[in-house]
Amino acid sequence: MAVSDNASGSAEQSPSTTAAGGANQVRVRAYNERLVLSHVRRNSGISKAEIARLTGLSAQTVSVIMRALEKDGLLMRGKPVRGRVGQPSVPMHLNPDAVLSFGVKIGRRSADLVLMDFVGTIRLNRHLTYPYPNPSQILDFVVAKISELEALLSPSQRSAVAGVGIAAPFELWNWAREVGAPEGAMEAWRGFDLQAEVANRLPYPVYLQNDATSACGAELVFGVGRRYPDFVYFYVGSFIGGGIVLNSSVFVGRTGTAGAIGPLPVRNKHGETRQLLEIASIFVLERLLRERGIDPQPLWYAAEQWIDFGEPLEIWIRDCAAALAQAIVAASSIIDFSAAIIDGGFPDWVRARLVTATIEEIGKLDLQGIVFPDIIEGAVGAQARAIGGASLPIFARYLIDQTVLFKEIDNAEGN
Repeated sequence: MAVSDNASGSAEQSPSTTAAGGANQVRVRAYNERLVLSHVRRNSGISKAEIARLTGLSAQTVSVIMRALEKDGLLMRGKPVRGRVGQPSVPMHLNPDAVLSFGVKIGRRSADLVLMDFVGTIRLNRHLTYPYPNPSQILDFVVAKISELEALLSPSQRSAVAGVGIAAPFELWNWAREVGAPEGAMEAWRGFDLQAEVANRLPYPVYLQNDATSACGAELVFGVGRRYPDFVYFYVGSFIGGGIVLNSSVFVGRTGTAGAIGPLPVRNKHGETRQLLEIASIFVLERLLRERGIDPQPLWYAAEQWIDFGEPLEIWIRDCAAALAQAIVAASSIIDFSAAIIDGGFPDWVRARLVTATIEEIGKLDLQGIVFPDIIEGAVGAQARAIGGASLPIFARYLIDQTVLFKEIDNAEGN
């Protein structure tokens, strides 16, 4: 392939340009190829002339790069578009089949494995549920199911696999009480190097990132984030997590935990101060169902298999919305976000109800002095964490935007 590997997982930086512009030096050819691919990804159907204008590269340099990328199968031509004058414009697109990547999401109640193509479409997936996450069980699931999916691929498809990206919560051993694990069971995660263990058993580079950060990155790259340069992101999973996007890049902060909005203090409906995760998390709905003698197991199936649980679901949505409204006000008082994006590990119809309820709750709060952001639904959906994980090898090897997606975090799970 024309674009070189970047095993370290960090973005290549041009020595003489910013990330917005290209460079003509031979020694940064790979950088310019990544730059071109990134613009085509963000603007599918873009022409060579438009790429030259956006990158600052010469038309000749762009032509040479795009011919090489097309020859390598990374780019494909669309049908020529005739303008009023001059030669027809040829739209260029990423070739979806050129690159594949495995993405793994590890949750407190379930794990997902996806095979994603170059444009973010899930081709194949597998799902596992459990009462609590066990490292050996999850390792076996990842290795066995990747082998199972590989058997469904042609030789050319297998050679197109860029790697494995894992989206996992930090410090799983600290969540024993919340997930209902037996005493000491979650200690198996302490010191367990998941990234290294997977890499030892598979012939691919393996990347690891916090699950909520991965979901935020997926929304930025493949969802509505492309319309908003700055947003705060909420992902309601077993435990709520989130992320922050500034200037169209995910901001991870000094330790990689920026946007970890779970501990944010909010008031519950009784006026008591609680952490956001104690109210706006799916485990709270699980507890409500158990208290009413309702089997909560469907919560941990695939999102599309959820059922309408009636009153407890409505109570949970209202409580979540009130807490999210407070969190959005708090975040907006610090940074002038253009949007607050809400998504989660639930069906689209639950997400729509939650966003509507959150907007209603915000109307009850004192917003004086705050320029309020758009409150919108995420577009990636329940698989956001797995898609974010699958993005890690693709961005590390082929693209330059989304620096967070290939930044190694020292305190990630297993490191």
